[in-house]
Amino acid sequence: MSDNEAPPPTIRSSYQEDIIKILVATDNHIGYLERDPIRGQDSINTFKEILQLAVKHDVDMILLGGDLFHENRPSRDCLYQVMALLREYTFGDKPVQLELLSNPDDGRAEGYSFPAVNYEDSNLNVAIPVFSIHGNHDDPQGAGPEGALCALDVLSVSGLINYMGKFDLPLSSASNPNPVESDSGISIRPVLLRKGQTRLGLYGVGNVKDARMHFELRSNRVRMYMPSDKEDWFNVLVVHQNRVPHPPTPAVPEGLFDDCIDLVVWGHEHDCRIVPEPVAGRPYHITQPGSSVATSLGEGEGLEKHVALLQIHNKEFELKPLPLRTVRPFMLGDIFLAEAAEEEGFDVSDQIAVGKFLRARVNALIDQANQLWDERNAHAVEEGEEELPRMLPLVRLKVDTTNVPAMSNPIRFGQEFTGRIANPRDVLSFHRSKARSAASRTATSADQPELSIDDPDLTTSEKLAKVRVQTLVQEYLAAQELQVLGEAGMNEAIRMFVEKDDGWAIQTHVSNALRALMKGVQENGEVDEEELDDVLVKLKEQHNHEYLEKARMGKTAKGKSKEKASAQADSDADSMLMEVDGGEDDGSDFDEPVPPPKKKKAAPAKKAAPAKKGRGKKAVASESEEVVELDEDDDEEEDEAPPKVTKKTNRAAVLSQPAKKTLAKKTGTKGKASSSGQGTLSFAPSGRSSTRAAATRAKGKMANVVELDSD
Repeated sequence: MSDNEAPPPTIRSSYQEDIIKILVATDNHIGYLERDPIRGQDSINTFKEILQLAVKHDVDMILLGGDLFHENRPSRDCLYQVMALLREYTFGDKPVQLELLSNPDDGRAEGYSFPAVNYEDSNLNVAIPVFSIHGNHDDPQGAGPEGALCALDVLSVSGLINYMGKFDLPLSSASNPNPVESDSGISIRPVLLRKGQTRLGLYGVGNVKDARMHFELRSNRVRMYMPSDKEDWFNVLVVHQNRVPHPPTPAVPEGLFDDCIDLVVWGHEHDCRIVPEPVAGRPYHITQPGSSVATSLGEGEGLEKHVALLQIHNKEFELKPLPLRTVRPFMLGDIFLAEAAEEEGFDVSDQIAVGKFLRARVNALIDQANQLWDERNAHAVEEGEEELPRMLPLVRLKVDTTNVPAMSNPIRFGQEFTGRIANPRDVLSFHRSKARSAASRTATSADQPELSIDDPDLTTSEKLAKVRVQTLVQEYLAAQELQVLGEAGMNEAIRMFVEKDDGWAIQTHVSNALRALMKGVQENGEVDEEELDDVLVKLKEQHNHEYLEKARMGKTAKGKSKEKASAQADSDADSMLMEVDGGEDDGSDFDEPVPPPKKKKAAPAKKAAPAKKGRGKKAVASESEEVVELDEDDDEEEDEAPPKVTKKTNRAAVLSQPAKKTLAKKTGTKGKASSSGQGTLSFAPSGRSSTRAAATRAKGKMANVVELDSD
């Protein structure tokens, strides 16, 4: 610590009856690499150690800062082990010293009588209550009768944790008495606790998109319900957002929270920074416990993993880092191969010499990792802890291969270290300098656009290490020049399909976009064939712009576009300060449902024009009617599944084929319009008839159909 830095906050009182002790952890990522034979149990073993530390230090509660699970839908094995551990270490006869002063029904499961806070339930014997928010990995998803749900909801209704900071995003503001949409901002109700003379206000905000959180904070629309004597409370805010920018995702500024907050517990960032950090111009501090398991092999994960022991006495607090001993040691090395070759005197084109040099560097990193483990083990034994068996370390050697003609296979190279390190398949990471002349860049085409992983200087292993689905989708769609679907909506739909396993995301977006375009064409009246492309382009740009506006305001593309809310209350008043000390007027203006939004004239419509099966829908009544009918028939073919054919088993059933008459009649009425869009009618003559008489009768009736298809 430099001379200019202030010492960390401490507690001057030693009266334990008034001190609230909290174990703080974030980003446990349980289930990460659970199928890996070496690292599969790392996350659950460390979570078990965290619960054991809570029991050892006799804490009053455990506070989790999001991403308890690595997957949005954790496996049954993950759920089983987490629930078993929570029951093993947080239930018991120890009395809970924290008195709940807020409403125990805030956040209660709708339609059920048990309270939201588990130790207030007389049917449960809780010893250490666990409070948690959700992160970006285990956030609520779905739109069922119970609303969006996540794994934390399952743990909450089972009485194992207390889930706070959940914000539903209903399709309409009328479906939720406290809608969290851009029209109403974000409202946060605290969990108010007391132990002796110390009063604690716990505010949780589950993960939301960083752009939306930034907008809400900038607009002063994050409303925090606080007691009237808020200065006498120690207020803790738990968030799970980007603290530093991760392009293309922005960050949430540190200095936009309310001045009544005393401490911000920041989740999502994995590097461990537990020592409280002051914020310039603000009275609060920020602590960042980091992750309890390494989910990447970057520099931030190389720091030693800790959880925090937070002690609070009135308005004073103290944070103590507690090292996690079950975390694998991680050593990261970085070399510039061309410079190393000059210093060591070997030729970069000699694969044997290069491999020998790299093996020596990896062996050195392994020795450093093992030495670090032994030192930590010896220190723990001195403090009375038991000695743990040595774990295989994580090792990553980043190799800059600029001006190197070729490199060996990194996976084959890593096989030599099987049994010595936990990650033999990705021990090496090759990369080159990104500087390239503009003349060497090839032109981008729609079929083969230039993507960030198409750099000719990158090896296959480097491309696999760099590839990200969201980035590839953005780059690919940007090069397509889509004429009907907007790039922003398609990108979000694909992201939901890939990351959230939403199998209907793409189909729903495409159907809604096509219906909106059809409605927009109808509203333009008669459109000439030459002008149809321009109309579609304008409508696509308009819808894409509206989607981006909704995304910026924190809305989803499922809702209708809304007018801006009525004028805000007096801008000079701080909307983050709301009284909740029992008065009926406290925050009542935010509990009232938001009035229904006004409809915009050009807003995308959710309704599709009614149409009978087999007939084209007339979208434009002009000479271009033929073209529009064909396009819409194609849409019907894509959206509607083909009719099921009932198999006829006897001769009489085969001879009576009413479907052939129906198809011939429909084609006759529509055959004058066009021929190119009716290729599916060629299946009308049934091949199931076993008699020549039936084939003869069908041939005469389908003659016109075949003639139209051949035009």
